[in-house]
Amino acid sequence: MISICIPIYNFNVTELVKTLSAQSKGLNCPSEIILIDDCSDLSYKKANENICSKENYIQLDKNIGRAAIRNRFLEYAKYEYLLFLDCDMVVHSNNFLDTYFKAINECNNKVICGGLMYLKSPPKRTELLRWKYGLKKESKTYIQRNQNPHKSFMTSNFVIPKSIFNTISFDERLSKYGHEDTLFGYELKKRNFKIIHINNPVLSVDLINNIDYISNTEKAIDNLIHILKFTNYDKGFIEDVKLLHTYYKLYKVRKFTEIIFVMFKPLIKYALSKGYVNLYIFDFYKLGILTLKMKAI
Repeated sequence: MISICIPIYNFNVTELVKTLSAQSKGLNCPSEIILIDDCSDLSYKKANENICSKENYIQLDKNIGRAAIRNRFLEYAKYEYLLFLDCDMVVHSNNFLDTYFKAINECNNKVICGGLMYLKSPPKRTELLRWKYGLKKESKTYIQRNQNPHKSFMTSNFVIPKSIFNTISFDERLSKYGHEDTLFGYELKKRNFKIIHINNPVLSVDLINNIDYISNTEKAIDNLIHILKFTNYDKGFIEDVKLLHTYYKLYKVRKFTEIIFVMFKPLIKYALSKGYVNLYIFDFYKLGILTLKMKAI
């Protein structure tokens, strides 16, 4: 009934697979676990190669990116529903798979999102930016997520019917980091595929450091601009993405935004990298980066 799909890049998924395997044995519904490794370092490949059958562990010779690797699971999944989990997630509920099976039976032919949560206790200062952003912006209740179901779509933990995934896949023009989930959620909305959010979160504990998260954020903005170009500046997409909506709302004063940002960018980046985190300041940092990058087009 369900194929559990875990794309891997430089992560040991042994514990995640063990947890899922144990839960699947207690259910009456058929399931399988498929791992596709996106050309990880050799040490991670060796750590993961014996945790499931060889036919269900696929190693790619070349890194193809976060969008394309998810599409690859269609070649290997044999069941009618695909459960996607990011490799660095922790399944903390003993009823995780059972909850999804029940939701699939109740929500026929719909995309189902389980949600994401973070630990309440703060990590070390060098990881505070990713943790605080995740806790405040991503860790929402299913009630909150259902208020804007397509905007709340994330790739970290969701189920999709194969029939829908055969119709709309992740856009492989996005080969770099970021916003493949944003575009996918928007495409689901455009094609009137319904998304249901349920209370079945996974736990994110593998936090990257502040400097790397700032770098990833800047890369994600590059991808956002790339999406704008190949969608011909789709007004609906702009309206759906808060950063883009804010940029165009303040378009007439973008010169002023640019001047202020250039003046304070080194100080803001230094403060964020050292763990002095204010999410409003971080939002301004993203707006400033977008403004500079849009100017360069």
